[in-house]
Amino acid sequence: MREAVSAPSLFAAELSHVTKVYRRRHLGRLTVTRGVEDISLSVRTGEVFGLLGLNGAGKTTAIKLLLGLIFPTRGEARLFQRPLPDRLVMRRVGYLPELPALYKYLTIRELLQLYGDLSDVPRGQLSERLPRVIDQIGLGPHQSKRLKEYSKGMLQRAGIAQAILHDPDLLILDEPVSGLDPLGLKEMRQLLLRLNGQGKTIFFSSHIISEAEKVCHRVGVLHQGRLSRILERREWEGHEGRLEELFLETLHA
Repeated sequence: MREAVSAPSLFAAELSHVTKVYRRRHLGRLTVTRGVEDISLSVRTGEVFGLLGLNGAGKTTAIKLLLGLIFPTRGEARLFQRPLPDRLVMRRVGYLPELPALYKYLTIRELLQLYGDLSDVPRGQLSERLPRVIDQIGLGPHQSKRLKEYSKGMLQRAGIAQAILHDPDLLILDEPVSGLDPLGLKEMRQLLLRLNGQGKTIFFSSHIISEAEKVCHRVGVLHQGRLSRILERREWEGHEGRLEELFLETLHA
């Protein structure tokens, strides 16, 4: 059971009236598509916030806006109250994409060594953190294997490892439980709870409602590019399956 987080004065991530319009031109024809429209949400420091929605709802667009990978057509994205883009504030963020591009001919130690060097983590700090992070994500017994021998769940944990290697304050995870079997789901859930217990703020997207129900303090429901509703844990606490009911009610409203 999760304990509620008291509302702190600082927000880790914010979208303020953000709209993203994609314009694509092909053979002289212009196509305009709205990724998200007039989204406003705030992720409190220290909480687990889940962004829920069907495939194509705009979840990945929202995440890319928060990472500064794309820029809003209107509105503003902020991390730790600083407007994006901001290279310094990005040092406080760890990111796991939905389909992480991991070099599968490497071991987990070699992979993290590579990412640490690319991220300019000081060598002394990196050598100290490597074994700690590998143990933290539960891959210690498998650190001599190449990643090509890993299961889907183990690869997801390897992806989390590269995201936390530099000890960020905020983790932004795109569909971290997608495609996992029941054991993988449990392992990922336990890992997210453990990281949150260590003080990490976690913002993740998902369409697997049952997992969000177990780990989130709050969730936002994204539907057809619009933020339809934000739900607090007290609205589903103690009633298994209630979050799914609220989610479906929101989509049908």
